[in-house]
Amino acid sequence: MGTEVVLVAGFAAHDVADEIWRVTSESVLVRHDLSGLAEGVVRRWVDGVLTVLELAHGCVSCTLRLDLIPLLEQLDRKVIVHLDPVLEPEAVCFALSETDVHVEAVVTVVDHATWLADATGDATLAERGRAAADGDERTVSQVVVGQAEFADALVVTGTDPVLDAVLDRLNPLAPRQDLAALDVPALFAAIPDGARRGGFDDGFGSLLHGQPPFTEEHGVQVVRFRERRPFHPMRLHHAMDVLLDGVVRTRGRVWVVSQPDEALWLESAGGSLRVGNLGPWPGDRVQEVVVITASASPEAITAALMDAVVTDEELALADELEFADPFTDWREELEEL
Repeated sequence: MGTEVVLVAGFAAHDVADEIWRVTSESVLVRHDLSGLAEGVVRRWVDGVLTVLELAHGCVSCTLRLDLIPLLEQLDRKVIVHLDPVLEPEAVCFALSETDVHVEAVVTVVDHATWLADATGDATLAERGRAAADGDERTVSQVVVGQAEFADALVVTGTDPVLDAVLDRLNPLAPRQDLAALDVPALFAAIPDGARRGGFDDGFGSLLHGQPPFTEEHGVQVVRFRERRPFHPMRLHHAMDVLLDGVVRTRGRVWVVSQPDEALWLESAGGSLRVGNLGPWPGDRVQEVVVITASASPEAITAALMDAVVTDEELALADELEFADPFTDWREELEEL
């Protein structure tokens, strides 16, 4: 039958993983603990049986390549994988994409008491004592936002209207249940046909997954910025500060006048921001930035981005002007990580 996996992610996922395993017939529960990964130690349970692994290099990629992926390929059945809280399911699915393992669903558990503060903060995993390895500079916001955004289904540990408004806009396709009333079969049945199920795009797809509401609710709103003229690189660099306070998520596909043929990827979560290179534009070069605000002003975000766009005069003289471009250095730094 091959291996089918359900990935369960989140800082409060323990009970949910147990319940999915309990109601899924003839399945195996795999649980990982990476708290000792910096010392090269990984603890893994398979149906409650503990194995302590020692890796020559303590890193997440080694854990996936040398432990989790071979294990899943060998099991050849339905497996419920309770991921260590600092593992991001998108990275796991990317590693599985070159195998015969099929991802049935990604379920993320959202802790209503802490998620919003984590998603809009700037604390690093290391500051929380949760770094996966030495040199892990990821923020808590990157992890929790990414886990919720990539999920096919969400389980929330309680009720919070602001959190509900954020999740409606961050992942409108994913069905949600309260942990107190968890019905696993109903939750899985509600996952729509268009769910991601471990798939991912190349960065040139729609930045709006599903149909998020554009109306304001409890201070939460989606801002969509589109513009055909490029950004001035230094003005965009300065404008990005507006995306780091009161913002849950930014996803953008942009171009700067100094790199006319390159599509840059802009992504933020809470107080952290990343810029990468998607490669050459496959078609029309159109700026598009989508921002989910928690408390930031949509008008201020739009104005800051608009002010960073080149003027008609700058665009006409683009071939003659020299632009300082900090994004070249940022891209090189990202490629080295």
